[in-house]
Amino acid sequence: HVNYGFQYEEERPPPQAPEYPPPYYPSVPLYSNFPRTPALAPVQAPINTHYTVTAGLPYTPSTHKASRSRCLCITAAVVIIVLIILAVAAVLIWYFLFSACVMGRRCGQSSMCVHSWQWCNGQTDCPAGEDEAQCFRFYGSNLMLQSFSNKDQKWKAVCSDRWDNTIGKQVCQQIGYSSSDYVSYGTINPSLSSADGYMILKSDFSNAYSAESVHDSLSDSSSCPTNTAVTLKCIGCGSSLVPGVRIVGGVTVNTLGRWPWQVSLQAMGSHMCGGSIITPSWIVTAAHCVQTFSSPSQWKVFAGFLTLTQMSSSIGNSVIQVIAHPGYDPDNNNNDIALMKLRSPLRMSSNIAPVCLPNTGLDLSTSRTYYVTGWGATVNQGSASNELREAQVSLISRTVCNSQQVYNGIITDTMICAGTLNGGVDTCQGDSGGPLVTSENFLWWLVGDTSWGQGCALRNRPGVYGNVTTFVDWIYMQMK
Repeated sequence: HVNYGFQYEEERPPPQAPEYPPPYYPSVPLYSNFPRTPALAPVQAPINTHYTVTAGLPYTPSTHKASRSRCLCITAAVVIIVLIILAVAAVLIWYFLFSACVMGRRCGQSSMCVHSWQWCNGQTDCPAGEDEAQCFRFYGSNLMLQSFSNKDQKWKAVCSDRWDNTIGKQVCQQIGYSSSDYVSYGTINPSLSSADGYMILKSDFSNAYSAESVHDSLSDSSSCPTNTAVTLKCIGCGSSLVPGVRIVGGVTVNTLGRWPWQVSLQAMGSHMCGGSIITPSWIVTAAHCVQTFSSPSQWKVFAGFLTLTQMSSSIGNSVIQVIAHPGYDPDNNNNDIALMKLRSPLRMSSNIAPVCLPNTGLDLSTSRTYYVTGWGATVNQGSASNELREAQVSLISRTVCNSQQVYNGIITDTMICAGTLNGGVDTCQGDSGGPLVTSENFLWWLVGDTSWGQGCALRNRPGVYGNVTTFVDWIYMQMK
């Protein structure tokens, strides 16, 4: 059985997983039957029905036929070998030039690759403009702004010299945030991050330029007059009313505002999945949640509640757009992430607030403390919990999670594992799409969205989550 969501079984010892685990998915066998090359049908030599006999030379029909048969076999073998060589060469060329993008970078989810020097060069080359849309990023828990240097093909800290909030707001819009959500910019000592130099505003820069021109108005510099780099807060995210405390096993959430980004996604009047607020207009959830109900009109989003009973007396928030990741594979749950855009923005408060999207450079080690939340079942195959529940879990390395004793190699780069290998704490049915979060530098970060698992809270069967870090660029592209 494949579960979608979370369970706590601290009241009793965790059940043992079967010694030999059941198949992961009915449609994904543990062992693939590789296609066999069909045997070549014997080549029939043409029958010579007319021949002449040269005087003085004995004629042997069988010898003549055998000779022609051998020639045909050799010719056929040579042709087959040449075709195989050409096929292998074609596959290698396709892989290195298109699939692996060895000569450059891939344009998002499309099969097109562009040369490295075309990335962030001020001219759109990718079909959807990804090469010019992803030229800024945030680094670390301090939200340090970095810009991609087309010259050196490296990410560099942005020098704070002559920077102001007008420029900061333009950059936030270019990344994908709304100008109405902008908070402020700050400065920080970049320390080791400036070893490769800075990106600095050109002397003729005017902040009256459009948002698309900010990156074009930066140039490479080995130094920075202020010796400080820009930090940028495009949205007030990651704040919780209640400081993080260690929770062992699952417990009911009694304080409104503890997890203000948690929402209930409901279809036909019933709780279906969880989700996370990332802006007043956008919700992150799992792609498998929106496969059956793919129409925006089928969904309602409930934010700022602790119980499903409370939601029953609310009309919820309408959805105007549902976007499942184009690479989602229902057979193995790869790329299991989706976005919902609300018809009207949520009104932010201490009880309704966004979680931060994860930045490059965050400490997402297995030694950190992580939390999962949701209204999912508290027993396998059970109904949804009326109360919002939370549990502390540990991140499990991909190497361990892919070991033969756990998930035997089916965990991809777009997935992460969390829970306890001893069982007892897990996400279960109804928690799908909900958040896996951690706190760093007094901010809460969205590390994963609840995706799948085998059973609930079984030994050596931790929960599997969408790896949000790998989807950040895709999320920003959809938000624009």
